[in-house]
Amino acid sequence: MSTLTAQTYLTPEEYLTWERKQPFKNEYHNGQIIAMSGASRAHNRITVDITIQLGNQLMNSECEVFASEMRVRTSPEISYFYPNIIVVCDEPRFEDDTFDTLLNPIVLIEVLLPSTAAFDRGEKFEYYKQLASLQEYILISQNSVRVEHYCRQETQWIHNTFQRPEDVLSLVSIECEVPLRAIYRRVILDAS
Repeated sequence: MSTLTAQTYLTPEEYLTWERKQPFKNEYHNGQIIAMSGASRAHNRITVDITIQLGNQLMNSECEVFASEMRVRTSPEISYFYPNIIVVCDEPRFEDDTFDTLLNPIVLIEVLLPSTAAFDRGEKFEYYKQLASLQEYILISQNSVRVEHYCRQETQWIHNTFQRPEDVLSLVSIECEVPLRAIYRRVILDAS
């Protein structure tokens, strides 16, 4: 959900100071600021429905669900991203006492835009892999029934793709299941 803008190099510290004063979200990658673009109705519906599904299932657990507004920092190569949905379990760790930059997500979910899908699958995922806490990464198409699930197993990432409404996305790390029908229940998909 981001687009590249005119670039000026900033240190991570300069970015964070600047970002906290901005009226709109901006990601930070390789010293560059990436302005976040708006999301479609389908994108928002998918994000809300998954957040509700996970929030309901995790209500009595030690896990928290954040949607769109919580920033995540990668390390040792520092980048700051705003995943569409984040799940953190146990005690959340934050970068500082502003409590707006999470360091230990266990699940990250991105709803794909055509303009960012390649970045979300490729370079952004490589940065997310730096997070020792991260166990599952999910990419969701907003134009067709397609959910890509990456699950960490020791040092490997196992990939599965689900493309049928009757499929169920199992998030083992947080013991949740989300039927694809629930993900796409309010989305009008392309017939092609």
